[in-house]
Amino acid sequence: MSTDSKGLDFGWVRTLVPLKAMGDAHLQELLQHCPEQMVFKGQSLFEAGSFDRQHIYLLHGDVEFSHPNGVTEIIKGRSSLFPLVPIQPRPCTATALTDCSVLRVNSEQLDKLLTWSQVAEYLKIDTAYQPELDEDVDWMLTILKSNLFFKVPPTNIGEIFSRLKPRVVEQGEVILRQGEVGDGCYFIKEGTAEVLRSKDGIQKPLHLADIGAGRCFGEDALVNETVRNATVRMTSDGVLMVMDKQDFIRLLKEPKVNSLPLTALGNVQEQAVLIDVRTEDEYAMGHLPQAVNIPVSLLRLKTRMLDKAQEYVLYCDTGRRSNAATYLLQKLGYHVSYLDRGVNQDPNLRLQLLKAGDDYLLRGGKAERVDA
Repeated sequence: MSTDSKGLDFGWVRTLVPLKAMGDAHLQELLQHCPEQMVFKGQSLFEAGSFDRQHIYLLHGDVEFSHPNGVTEIIKGRSSLFPLVPIQPRPCTATALTDCSVLRVNSEQLDKLLTWSQVAEYLKIDTAYQPELDEDVDWMLTILKSNLFFKVPPTNIGEIFSRLKPRVVEQGEVILRQGEVGDGCYFIKEGTAEVLRSKDGIQKPLHLADIGAGRCFGEDALVNETVRNATVRMTSDGVLMVMDKQDFIRLLKEPKVNSLPLTALGNVQEQAVLIDVRTEDEYAMGHLPQAVNIPVSLLRLKTRMLDKAQEYVLYCDTGRRSNAATYLLQKLGYHVSYLDRGVNQDPNLRLQLLKAGDDYLLRGGKAERVDA
């Protein structure tokens, strides 16, 4: 049984929805801020009508849901891979019938990292369509796993690579010098380097570490106004990919994407095809009527099923994943927009996502009911 740094059963957490759709690097980053919590018998996990903005997963123990109409329901630990009653405000009160352990995940952080991870998967597939990138795939995938760029909006992930500039370096060349003001960061694409640090900036620097291909250094300069805290010197010839601070700042600005307000959704449903870009598990639990499912991670594979003459409206819980997916499809020339702020803004729409309905798939660019 594998565990993360906080003792969580990572193998089990990896099966939870929608956490299972995240890459390991993104999931580990999420779990750094989500400790397992004990809830003792008789204590409340949440109250009816409350907003806690959390995905709460029951790991062990029994919990009772008490609805305002008097209906009660008992849930046992590990009996469901989904979060407990994922609706805000909470429609019921949840009380521990036994001592329980739960995983409380910040919904906003989950949404950001899930979107990032799904777009990263899209880009991995996209590179397979570009043979000229074969030699660059390894370092590109390494960069996609770097938490340095998790602050970059998912819509701009693909732009990261165009902002990185190659620099050929020689053995013995000093790349960073301790005490200097930083103005960028570096990824080692080829070669090796050593990290040195002086205790006071005057004494002879001591060897701290050797670093090689895939490692990033100097990243503090992108997010902080600070001087270099170490010296980095090449121990072989190599190639670095350089990210300038101004380019990083530009990456933080989101591009304009076609959006659709909730009030206009009913007017376009007759001519537009609804696409649910959440995961297959989320779609199977419930979705909007006549919506087809194309998860963001599979979007590049499924574009051959879309029709550039057809209008599409994409949606998800919050609008973040559908915003990123819309941007990716816009770049490919499709007529798309996304439901601004997602379905969570409307309790009635959110309830539809918890009701299993007919499944739809794309045929000829249009939605067709399965087994129709």
